[in-house]
Amino acid sequence: MKILIVGSGVIGVTSAWYLARAGHEVTVLDRQPGPALETSNANAGEVSPGYSSPWAGPGMPRKAAKWLMMKNGPLAIRPRLDPAMWSWLLKMLGNCSAERYAINKARMVPIAEYSRDCLRELRATTGIAYDERTRGTLQLFRTQEQLDGSADDVEVLKEFGVRHDILDRQGCIDAEPALDFVSEKFVGGLRLPQDETGDCRIFTERLAALASAAVDFRYGTTVESLVLDGGRIVGVKASDETLMADAVVVAAGSYSPRLLDPVGVRLPVYPVKGYSITFPVMNDAASPVSTVMDETYKIAITRLGDRVRVGGTAEISGFDLSLPVSRRAPLEHSVTDLFPGAGRVDGASFWCGLRPMTPDGPPIVGATRVQGLYVNTGHGTLGWTMACGSGKVLADVISGCAADIDVSDLEPGRYGR
Repeated sequence: MKILIVGSGVIGVTSAWYLARAGHEVTVLDRQPGPALETSNANAGEVSPGYSSPWAGPGMPRKAAKWLMMKNGPLAIRPRLDPAMWSWLLKMLGNCSAERYAINKARMVPIAEYSRDCLRELRATTGIAYDERTRGTLQLFRTQEQLDGSADDVEVLKEFGVRHDILDRQGCIDAEPALDFVSEKFVGGLRLPQDETGDCRIFTERLAALASAAVDFRYGTTVESLVLDGGRIVGVKASDETLMADAVVVAAGSYSPRLLDPVGVRLPVYPVKGYSITFPVMNDAASPVSTVMDETYKIAITRLGDRVRVGGTAEISGFDLSLPVSRRAPLEHSVTDLFPGAGRVDGASFWCGLRPMTPDGPPIVGATRVQGLYVNTGHGTLGWTMACGSGKVLADVISGCAADIDVSDLEPGRYGR
C-alpha cells in the first residue's frame, strides 16, 4: 500500500519505520525542516511504563485545586474563549472516578509495556544510540504522607506485574547517590527498575535517518487538508500539490483534530503545555544517574549523557508557545533543591511543547470510521514511552495482521461518532 503519514515526531517516525518494514510505500510529511522539532524535541526523556497512568483520577479535582494555589506548583490554567478547552476539561472531570481510572489505566499499561519491549528489540537489531540508560526511575517522596499515599499505586503495579521497589531514605541514596547531599529533604521513594531514559529527539532523528532508505521524508511541507472521494480518504492537499495514497495516518499530535474535524472525525485531543530546561553536567557526583521524579512538584530530573534535562509542569493554555520566564521557576527550584551541585541552571536552555492529551488518558491508535484514514495521537506525556509500541500495532492493523496485543480499546471508536 501507498501510505502518507502526517507528522515527523517520534510517533510519526516510529509509525513510518514499522510500516516500511511491513513492506508498504511510505511518505512522511511535516511542516518543519526536520524530524522531532516540536513536542518530541526536548521532553523529560523518560521511557516509563510504570508511570503510565491517567491524569484523571478520584483525587484529581482536589489535587488540582491545591496545585493551582502552590508557589512553583505543577499546574496552571489560562482560561480562553475556546469551546474545545472547556469541553476537554469537562470530559476529564467525567473520568475522575475510581471506576473510570481503573478502566483507563488498564488500557494504558499494556501498550506502554509492549512499547518498551519494542524499543529494546529495535535497539538490539539496529544498534541505535540516543543517550539511553536502563537504570530505572525513582519517584521521590518528600513527605510521609506522599509515601503512605503511594499504596494505591503500588497495588496497581502489583496487579499488572510491574516490578517495583519501595525504598526508605537510604534505599533512595543507594539508587541515586547524589541525593546523599540533601537526605533531609525526602523520606523515601518508589523505584521502577525496568524503566529507561533517553533523548527522544536524538532517537527520532537517528531512526528517521535509518528509515530514509525506504521512507520518503518530505520536510517543509504543510498539510492543509485531507482529500475525500466517495466517502474514503484518497490523499492530502499539501502546500501546492495534492498527494494521493491508499491510506493516510494522522500523527500530528495536538494539531490532529484540525485535519480530522473537517472529515467528520472528532476526537477530544487538546494541548497541555509542558516545559523543560537542559544544562550541561558540571559535577558528575552531584548529578542524577537516571530519572528522579520529584513528587511534590511533578517534575522529572533526567540524566541524558553529559546533560541534565528537567521537565514538567502542565499548563492548559491552548496553542500558546510563548516561553514566560515565570515558568522556569518550578523547574529550577526542583533541580537546585535536590541536585544543587549538578550544574548551572541560569544558563540552561528553555523549551516548551504541546502534549496531545486525551481526557481519559489512553492514546488513540487505529482506524477511524472513514475508510483509509488512521490515527496515532493523544499520547499526552507518554509519547516517548508508547511510541514504538503504537507504531508497531498501527502497522499491524493497517497490514491486516494480528497485533501482538489487543488494542481495540485504543481505537477512535471508543468516543462514539
